[in-house]
Amino acid sequence: MVSIRGLSHSYGELEAIERLDLEVPAHGVLGLVGPSGCGKSTLLELIAGLQQPSMGEIDVGGDGDPAERLGRCTFMPQRDMLLPWLSAIDNAALALRNRGVRRRAAREQAGLLFERFGLAGFERTRPAELSGGMRQRVAFLRTLVAGKPVLALDEPFASLDAITRAEMQAWLSQALAADPRTVVLVSHDVEEALYLCDRVAVLSARPAHVVEELSAPAPRTADRDVAVTDPEFVAVRERAMAALHKGAR
Repeated sequence: MVSIRGLSHSYGELEAIERLDLEVPAHGVLGLVGPSGCGKSTLLELIAGLQQPSMGEIDVGGDGDPAERLGRCTFMPQRDMLLPWLSAIDNAALALRNRGVRRRAAREQAGLLFERFGLAGFERTRPAELSGGMRQRVAFLRTLVAGKPVLALDEPFASLDAITRAEMQAWLSQALAADPRTVVLVSHDVEEALYLCDRVAVLSARPAHVVEELSAPAPRTADRDVAVTDPEFVAVRERAMAALHKGAR
């Protein structure tokens, strides 16, 4: 679904990414980890068609045109970006409204997912009255109802406290199992990436290139605490951390 070949990208004389190759199959989940400022978010924007690479090719669903990539990708930034004057249901339905769906129909379509996302009863609640985890659920629901096959998630849980972040990781794992999509996830947390993703690409410091690509342990239990303490998981996490330290030099 996502193919990256010989990708390099620069901002003037600043080289952000060099000679990067990655593949993500349909319904695959790829994690990107690397030092802060190495170009992970830039790579997501390039995949989603928000920028055009300086060199190399990016195909999404077999098409390399930026507008076509943008039409196949939904980008979810670090902050939930909920509009404070809209209710939770209207924030979730925003992607549908932007496509011309009438308000009542958009609310009905988004509302079908509120119970599954643990948001039933909060449809009319404003973002300021929601917890951080609930705000992220609304933001992710909005991402899903856009109906696009590829999700580009940029550290979606970075702003949450450790307990809420662990709960949201377990929740997202179940959400993706129920509604599979092709996902590219940027994370600063190696454990999070290995738990949520099929494969994790460890990137070097800028200019970013792939230091090592690791397969996550499988099958993984739905119980996050059990999964991340499994000896096989711990061993892969240590390999990823070693690669991360190597790439940061």
